Amino acid sequence: MVQMMRVSPALSAALLLLPVSAGAPAAGSLDRQAEQALIGEWRAQRVEALTSDSGWLTLAGLFWLQEGDNSFGRGAGNALVLDNAALADHCGTFIVSAHSVRFVAAPGSGVTHAGQPVSSLALAPDSSGNPTVLASGTLRFFIIERAGNLGVRVRDLANPQRTGFRGLSYFPVSTDWVFDARFEPYQPAHRVKIINILGMEQEYESPGALVFVKNGREWRLDGVLEQPGDRELFVMFADATSGQETYGGGRFLYVPLPSTGHARLDFNKAYNPPCALNDFATCPLPPPQNRLKLRVEAGEKTYTSAPHA
Repeated sequence: MVQMMRVSPALSAALLLLPVSAGAPAAGSLDRQAEQALIGEWRAQRVEALTSDSGWLTLAGLFWLQEGDNSFGRGAGNALVLDNAALADHCGTFIVSAHSVRFVAAPGSGVTHAGQPVSSLALAPDSSGNPTVLASGTLRFFIIERAGNLGVRVRDLANPQRTGFRGLSYFPVSTDWVFDARFEPYQPAHRVKIINILGMEQEYESPGALVFVKNGREWRLDGVLEQPGDRELFVMFADATSGQETYGGGRFLYVPLPSTGHARLDFNKAYNPPCALNDFATCPLPPPQNRLKLRVEAGEKTYTSAPHA
């Protein structure tokens, strides 16, 4: 899953009351100061999420599990090796059986769960909505599930990528990239195959496409539901800036699920997937139909780890 940022209800409500033209840019009717305020708040919340204890900048390792025993620790003799001073030479063993995982801690490993020492514990994966998180010093590790594969994700609260984070860079905020997109529902909903950066495939439900007008023609993007019952469309897209000013693997957007045949599509909120900031994420890639031959000069630019104005 990707982290979502939300702005204050009062500001969001004010923006929803501003008129926009169907399918077209809202530059002439959208209040520029309100948009600047909205995006300023949104950016601040994104940085807060990135730099939090559960933010993407804390990722320090990712290990895919095999059926049976998977020893884990700092020492080279383990099946899963993480050279980190916060980890014991042999920390313990992840035991996979019938798509379930149990962790058996090595004596004296110092591994805890909810502040209590662990000896043996069944681990719920992130796909359950409430993963079991183990701790060793500044490290936090838990089970993730991607396209049926089970892995161990490791966070380090003292990760240099977190402590040395120096900000994000952006295109200037512009109402030229805010649209009242037309929503074209799919009846029945489409099943969209999404491939992640590791080559794993997963199908998502797409209830419809968002259609907007730019440079005298219509463009369309398929939105998907990450989970059944979601009230937001998740949009993965690439454009003519991808691999140039912006991340080569595309960018992400969330759009409120349309209820009236239209939705606010704000490319100023286009942001980098976690793989642009960290080597241990499992980001989905835009489907072919969401690769636009259009320069979307809005939203986040490539992350460079350098200071930005």
